[in-house]
Amino acid sequence: MTPPAHPRIMIVEDDKAMRLSLIDLLEAAAWQVEALPRAARVAERLAEFQPDVILSDVRMPGLSGLDLLASLDPELSPPLVLISAHGDIAMAVEAMQGGAYSFVEKPYEPRRLLNILQHALDQHRMKRTTQRLKERLVKLSGLDRVLLGQTPETLALREEVLDLAQSGAAVLLQGETGTGKELVARALHDLGPNAEGPFLALNCAALSPEGFEAEMFGVHDGAKGRLPGVDGGTIFLDEVCSCPPAVQAKLLRVIEDKEVLPLGVARPVPLSFRVISATNEDPDEAVANGRLRQDLLYRLNTTVIKPPTLRQRRDDVMLLAARFLDEFARVYETRAPDLTPEDTAALLAHDWPGNVRELRNVCERRVLAARRGAGSMARALRTDALGDDVPDTLREAVAAFERELIGKAITAHQGRMEAVAEALGIGRRTLNEKIVKLGLDKEALL
Repeated sequence: MTPPAHPRIMIVEDDKAMRLSLIDLLEAAAWQVEALPRAARVAERLAEFQPDVILSDVRMPGLSGLDLLASLDPELSPPLVLISAHGDIAMAVEAMQGGAYSFVEKPYEPRRLLNILQHALDQHRMKRTTQRLKERLVKLSGLDRVLLGQTPETLALREEVLDLAQSGAAVLLQGETGTGKELVARALHDLGPNAEGPFLALNCAALSPEGFEAEMFGVHDGAKGRLPGVDGGTIFLDEVCSCPPAVQAKLLRVIEDKEVLPLGVARPVPLSFRVISATNEDPDEAVANGRLRQDLLYRLNTTVIKPPTLRQRRDDVMLLAARFLDEFARVYETRAPDLTPEDTAALLAHDWPGNVRELRNVCERRVLAARRGAGSMARALRTDALGDDVPDTLREAVAAFERELIGKAITAHQGRMEAVAEALGIGRRTLNEKIVKLGLDKEALL
């Protein structure tokens, strides 16, 4: 939308002679002017006139110019320039701290006033253009569909992703299991400068020091290697705090040098990639405990994003549930079940330790039960009761059994993972892989 040929200014001035003087000056400078004698009338005229700038006296009967400034939404309202015959340094400082664009003393110098108003106009139009571009980018990228929700926490997350996507800087995503860290990572990639390149997700808990170079760097006259395959794209290091120490050193070298040396090759291969990492732990504690290299953390945490938990965005629960029910209804070729008041109460009362991932699983169980003409959200929330909600496929049944068995073992051994792995008869690495794959939240089980 092209801005109007004549910029719009709203003048708020109780002195008639001064008001007429300002009207003459600004109309001669090709501004479209609306002048008001009282600040109390601004609110009713703001939406209709839509000024680019507001020029207001400070001392007026009723609402003062500072009162008017305080009443305006800084995100939505145009810049406000204050003008006063009684101005002093203290008042100017208060005005600027309150969000005023500038402060002018009477008698004003016409050229200086016009310059200040022009700069305020330029700022306002740039801000509107930026906002329109962001809104267009959201529509083009489907970010509002990927990071679904309308709570302030979700809106702030989408805004943060849009702001950081184009920077190409390293981003560390820190948050609980199931908060959508990989979704955020993919959104950063899709909206960033490397969007046309590949996206490689690595589960750091599953990386083994043995054979790491061959798998990741490649072999002469053999496999290319996973890291050379991501040249020009993005590497997503998931669960980075669980990365084996020997692998951390090798990853750090790759990130610092932006090159790899495939086995049997004499010269290193240069790479260009963005690094996004994620953890559900406190990385500073992992450093203090010797589980995470501090120099690696410094390379990863240029910017930190903390996706909100579902408990922090509880008003999004019903919107997300409706979305997931529709999604799984299409997958299983059935009708999405209607939510009863009892279903709504059960969803809103639940604490969601597994966050959005848990809600998604609950909705899938609800749809599977609905295919058989049974079930409820309260029943779907009972992950320990397989009864009527037995999965339809062997894979689903095995996953449900593993989730229950591993969860009970973690609880029984109070989170001591070596003891859990020994009790289950599997290796520690295999246990870590299954915990990540099954979306288990160790903290919630203890």
